[in-house]
Amino acid sequence: MRARLLPLLVVLMAGVLLALGFPLAVALAAGQQQRVVVDRIDDSARFAALAQFVIDAEGSKSSGADERRATLQLELARYQELYGIRVGIFRRDDTAIARSPSEWELPAEGEGREAFKEALAGRRSHDPGQVWPWQTNGRILVVSPVVLDGDVVAVVATESPTGQMRGKILRGWLLIAAGLSAAMLMSFGAALRLTSWVLKPVQTLDAAAHGIATGRMNSRVAAGGGPPELRRLARSFNEMADNVEEVLEQQRAFVADASHQLRNPLAALLLRIELLALELPEGNEEIASVRTEGKRLTQVLDDLLDLALAEHATAEICLIDIAGLAAERVTAWRPYAEEKGVRLTGTGRIAATGWADPIALSSALDAVIDNALKFTPTGEAVEVELSVEGDRVLIVVADRGPGLTEEELLRIGDRFWRSGRHQNIKGSGLGLSISRILLAAGGGSLSYEQNPPHGLRVTLAVPRTDPAALPE
Repeated sequence: MRARLLPLLVVLMAGVLLALGFPLAVALAAGQQQRVVVDRIDDSARFAALAQFVIDAEGSKSSGADERRATLQLELARYQELYGIRVGIFRRDDTAIARSPSEWELPAEGEGREAFKEALAGRRSHDPGQVWPWQTNGRILVVSPVVLDGDVVAVVATESPTGQMRGKILRGWLLIAAGLSAAMLMSFGAALRLTSWVLKPVQTLDAAAHGIATGRMNSRVAAGGGPPELRRLARSFNEMADNVEEVLEQQRAFVADASHQLRNPLAALLLRIELLALELPEGNEEIASVRTEGKRLTQVLDDLLDLALAEHATAEICLIDIAGLAAERVTAWRPYAEEKGVRLTGTGRIAATGWADPIALSSALDAVIDNALKFTPTGEAVEVELSVEGDRVLIVVADRGPGLTEEELLRIGDRFWRSGRHQNIKGSGLGLSISRILLAAGGGSLSYEQNPPHGLRVTLAVPRTDPAALPE
């Protein structure tokens, strides 16, 4: 969830910062250019005042007109030499009164010509187009009118280089970019903290729910931070888990108590049946049937008690020699297999370790081998194969019995379920259920599949790493 929420927050924050940064960068560039334009306007006003004296002297045929023009020309030359700014004073017919450099002319068309016409109309030229840092040949033309006795008699024009201004704009942009980068890093850190604060209770809740789903009924959500709604959800989850565990515990206790309490009456009933059999003729079929059903009922009660104990027991997981345990159980069951005329063999790896409860794994493997031998006909074989697949150790018990259909494979392992074709075979339908519970308590699993051309393959899987050390 963090992988989806964090990019969304980052994109939103980046959009906000860019939405603020771009206008700020444009405003910075416009501000820098506006300072240059205002400064050129001030300079133009001073040159316009000097030009008024020259034009006034020329109009009055004064002998000092040439001297004033020379002084004005010298002033423009010094200005151009000092600042590198082209400057000129032009009459209405474009002839120059004074200019520096001497070959500079006003543009014959374009924005500069429009500015000159506006100045002749008595208006200061509008602000020139924005010059950006990447426009290396950009220049700023500012034109102001020279007014004498209320009439526009000439125009002062300045054309400024923009290298220094573009440098200031670029440095300002770099500062803005650095500020935005710092703000983005701070925002990213804040987003990390925010997502952790919001999602930590969700992750804890998910881990607890997964624990309960895998059989660890004591999993609970620890009290912590997060939004109030999630804290309230955590408390509700703990209350629900407590209620579910209490109900399951009551069911287990009922099954254990019922199976235990029924043993004594059943034993007394079987004893009375045996006493009654002494008074009946030898080989009475009804008595034999009653004895068989009584033994079956005893087996069901024993399996129910084992099931209740398996559900209640806590697995003591440790690193064990899975290969040695499997070989030991094959050796233990081989005499029974030979008695039935079934070949029981162990194949696969001769060395493999894994994490499991040794007693639980032995009991589960015994139940699976017993089930395989029970359904395998004389002359066939049961194979117990040990292998390693990724982070799991697999014990596969394959028999050559009648097998199960696809529909039956979906139900195998359910409590008290037995195939309709196997009802005459001894069993309670609880053996594989007990095996699955024993394995699940230690992080293992039990799965089933067909064993072509006929038979069943049961796979017991246990982890190769400590389940307690894995992250939730």
